[in-house]
Amino acid sequence: MSLSFSSFFRPRLVDALKGYTRQRFYQDVGAGITVGVVALPLAMAFAIASGLKPEAGLFTAIIAGFLISALGGSRVQIGGPAGAFIVIVYGILERYGLANLIIATAMSGVMLFAMGLLRLGTLIRFIPVAVVIGFTNGIAVLIMVSQLKDFFGLTIKTMPADFFGILHTLSASISTYNGEALGLAVACLAVLVFWQLALPRLSNAMPSTKSFSTIPGSIVVLVGATMASKMMGLDVETIASRFGSIPSNLPAFSWPDFSWETAKFLLIPATTLALLGSIESLLCARIADQMMAEGPYGDRHDANQELMAQGIANLITPFFGGMPATGTIARTVTNVKNGGNSPVAGMVHAVTLLVVMLVAAPLAGDVPLAALSAILMFVAWNMGEWHEFVHLRQFRMPYRATLLSVFLLTVIVDLTVAVEVGLMAACLTFIYRISSLSRAEHVQAEAFPELVGHEAHVQAHRLYGALFFGAVKLVEAIEESLPAQAVVLDLKNLIYVDSSGADALLALARSCKKRQVRLIVCGLAHQPLDMAQRCGLLHALPDTDLVPDLSHGLALALGR
Repeated sequence: MSLSFSSFFRPRLVDALKGYTRQRFYQDVGAGITVGVVALPLAMAFAIASGLKPEAGLFTAIIAGFLISALGGSRVQIGGPAGAFIVIVYGILERYGLANLIIATAMSGVMLFAMGLLRLGTLIRFIPVAVVIGFTNGIAVLIMVSQLKDFFGLTIKTMPADFFGILHTLSASISTYNGEALGLAVACLAVLVFWQLALPRLSNAMPSTKSFSTIPGSIVVLVGATMASKMMGLDVETIASRFGSIPSNLPAFSWPDFSWETAKFLLIPATTLALLGSIESLLCARIADQMMAEGPYGDRHDANQELMAQGIANLITPFFGGMPATGTIARTVTNVKNGGNSPVAGMVHAVTLLVVMLVAAPLAGDVPLAALSAILMFVAWNMGEWHEFVHLRQFRMPYRATLLSVFLLTVIVDLTVAVEVGLMAACLTFIYRISSLSRAEHVQAEAFPELVGHEAHVQAHRLYGALFFGAVKLVEAIEESLPAQAVVLDLKNLIYVDSSGADALLALARSCKKRQVRLIVCGLAHQPLDMAQRCGLLHALPDTDLVPDLSHGLALALGR
């Protein structure tokens, strides 16, 4: 029983600890502490932007972060709250309330675990890159727009969830802007840009400044903005002034008071959370694989194990005050760059956040919301792949249309609708492309001299590509112009036949039999042969009319 269990549920931690040394442990501890420091402001900012209290982000980073690392399928992936969830979580809160957000998150956890259990992790890779880029950039725009309120220090009681509602509310409240908050936010954003773009170059030119580049820019901004706000007495809104003090202990298990009448409508939001979480997590894991491939501990993640770990984390965390969690790219990259080499680093990151929360929770209340909005603005900018818009002219129209439609629908309508439309557009484009690559070639007498003088009585056709529902017209065209004596079909270059293609071949066989035209099939092999056996085509033809190649088929048709 244990062997069968481990065959489908085997955390990467089990394998990573084989041959684990003290040196690797020290590297993991150092990386985990660094990632914990980086995650601190991001966790609070993501929660606040989602409409939750800041501690929800901390609880998620601690509980879900620990579970994802301990049970996941990647050596170095760091789990926790992510910017991609902001728009969805805010929308669920606005429409259904906190209790139903907890249920929706737990439902998404069950879905994620089921996806991993059913070995569906590899299917996530089939989502086209145009769809991924479109909704990623769309989410980044929505995050930036949602942060304008705190960036400008506007006085707004509640923000709507839709894009045009947000713009209308912001424009109606622009006169309430706070110059001190705006100045602080601009200064924080400038420091973040300098820390990421200019400081590495400065460190190369001046080695004495290299130690500063190891400090995360978000922590510099968080501490600097808090100190500046206190010392200068700035009139800016802080975490404590809006949300009260942050608790210095983890919450107990809490079952929400929710209505089944409302909960039954949560299937689509929960599915959206599960789909987005799986995509974000597995994309992050692939990036981690590429980075780890350059080091001594490189290996590929187990997508299905990762999904099951994400499912467990999302099932448990919301009942302890958390929010949806997934793999996070920024923290994972930080982990790898700082020497993280096993899931121990992710577990240390969660413990680090727990210690910081237990010790320094009261101090977090003085953090200005303008500083957190600047951090989120910067995160959203880095999250988007804006260069893809510049490169659009290099791609064909279907790719451009798919990417732009998903982007605009994500921003203007809804992420769920955007992904549905994007996948449908991608599927239609794929069907059209494959059908255009499939073709039927009429065999001419120039290639086979034995056909000379017999063209009216014997026809030969070669089929190429895939005979599926989008290409059955190729067989139907042959059926519409049958010769008097025999049809020779060369299927040697046919790589795939679906049920619609098999039905078209059977219809051709019936038409030939009805008109007393001999049908000879050549070169059936592999999947087309298997489909011909299962659909009954082989039973509809005499064994003598199934030949290995076109030459034998023509000889048989001509009676030679």
